[in-house]
Amino acid sequence: MSDLYNKASLVMTPQLVDTGKVYSIKPEDRKGDFTFTRSSAATRVNADGNIEKETQNLFLQSNSFDTTWAQTRIDLTSGQSGYDGSSDAWKLESNDASTTYLNQNISASGVQTTSLYAKAGTADYFAYYTSSGVSAWFNLSNGSIGNTGSNIDTQIEDVGNGWYRCSMSYNASISYVRIYVTDVNGNFTSAVGANIYIQDAQLEQGLVARDYIETTTTAVEGGITDNVPRLDYTDSSCPALLLEPQRTNIVTQSEYFEDGYWNKQNAIAINTNSDLSPEGIQNATELDGFDASNFQSVAQYITLSAGTYTFSVFLKKTTGALTHYPAVVMGSVYKYVIVNSTTGTYVEATGTNNNDSVIIESWDADWWRVSLTNTLSAGAQRFAIYPALSANGTGITTNASGTNVFWGAQVEEGSYATSYIPTYGSSVTRNRDNMDTTFSSPLATNGNVSVLFDFGAASISDANSTANNLEFVFDNGDKIIYNQNAVSQHRIELNVNGGTEFIYKTFGILRSIPSKICVVVTNKTYRFFVNGELISSAGSFTGTADWTAAERFASDINEPIGVTPIKQLLLFPTALTDDECIALTTL
Repeated sequence: MSDLYNKASLVMTPQLVDTGKVYSIKPEDRKGDFTFTRSSAATRVNADGNIEKETQNLFLQSNSFDTTWAQTRIDLTSGQSGYDGSSDAWKLESNDASTTYLNQNISASGVQTTSLYAKAGTADYFAYYTSSGVSAWFNLSNGSIGNTGSNIDTQIEDVGNGWYRCSMSYNASISYVRIYVTDVNGNFTSAVGANIYIQDAQLEQGLVARDYIETTTTAVEGGITDNVPRLDYTDSSCPALLLEPQRTNIVTQSEYFEDGYWNKQNAIAINTNSDLSPEGIQNATELDGFDASNFQSVAQYITLSAGTYTFSVFLKKTTGALTHYPAVVMGSVYKYVIVNSTTGTYVEATGTNNNDSVIIESWDADWWRVSLTNTLSAGAQRFAIYPALSANGTGITTNASGTNVFWGAQVEEGSYATSYIPTYGSSVTRNRDNMDTTFSSPLATNGNVSVLFDFGAASISDANSTANNLEFVFDNGDKIIYNQNAVSQHRIELNVNGGTEFIYKTFGILRSIPSKICVVVTNKTYRFFVNGELISSAGSFTGTADWTAAERFASDINEPIGVTPIKQLLLFPTALTDDECIALTTL
């Protein structure tokens, strides 16, 4: 196989990316590198198998407390021994028998988490307080949580040597955050000389504290940020490049089901941050129904324009005697599925209430992703989760023997579920991915050419798709196009002789499985190879094609490639033999 790669003039195997760039292995002079844009954050499945989001620290000068942090009756001393073995910690010491605190003015709203590393000095406590009245006291002498007010969750984590990471999650609009030195739980005052040690403050969206990000004069984002290509590990240990169309998650609280945005039916029990989510962190929600005589649910009516929409949510798998039958409901006419949380099988409504499409995807060892797609009329449409039903949905089965855990609700306009878009108080749009290049020096051929498209499994149903292309464009305008064209199968289009001749081939192989497609063209003939086989549609052109040089690659005509991840793109400046193509495309 290495001899084949040596023959290629372009090798794009997505392994190395940067903001705005996907690097090709060949040509080595960087003339075959691809430009990339998205202009929004996004998510991916990382090498650990977890969904990775954009992360951020909204605090300025997050560990320079003598800068943008206002000091009120407090003295600061830098250069203290930190939790991480550095000398980057600070001593905060009260210089007045009153309230003593650091303050940062900052505007933020929605679900947020504030965190700080702290260690006891002569004072045992510190307190967080925001302009909205959210508060929490932390006992640094024994690692316990004191009084709290108006927050979602409070955590204190022992990180060693007397240090704790203290975090407070809340759903509010704030204009400032304060850090108080205090001697007494529930009180903001302190004695003169009372002190604690602090390091690395962070403010971020979401229900839990993530890895710390250092900031200076501006907020800093990390993870899958604007214009960062997504190397996705959904279906293997090797990355694939994920290119998707623009989508908006219309649900404004995708993870925090206790928020007033979600209507609660019949005193449903909700336990936020109860379990590990597909992110690999403790921010999944337990929804329980304990009343055997009343249906319990969380639901939202969303006013929509007429169109096709997909509602998706993650459901934790259960085993054995813990099997439950939660329902996911979509639309004012109650199109729904009742899911077996152990097997991933489902029962749906009969007759006119059948869904257009249902996908129960085994996300990983612990989670299903449940997706419903339907064509809805204009107006208010209902989206709901019922955690406790009977196996056929006609009755109620309480969760006394276990729980149902959910995460990541998403409603998007489109005929399939795309990658998860988190929301924390308002709808969020992920812009489309776009990858293309105009080769700075056209990749010369001998008049013949071969192209390999290597795809991972598309996360869509057989019936759902979208029209989008990947195409190599040659100097005379001839094109080799991977064209989905609103079908669920892989398809190739050859556009030759000035656009007067079009050859189409749909291979009968679903995009929901990994596939390798090799196209070989000369000035008179074409051949197609898929997954180690020569397809019988090899034939000849009526005119004379000229594949002298590849000048451009584009990933979008109407929109990007959708949810078909790209593992490799190879271009050969010659016509490969049958044996070479079979070797190249064998899975």
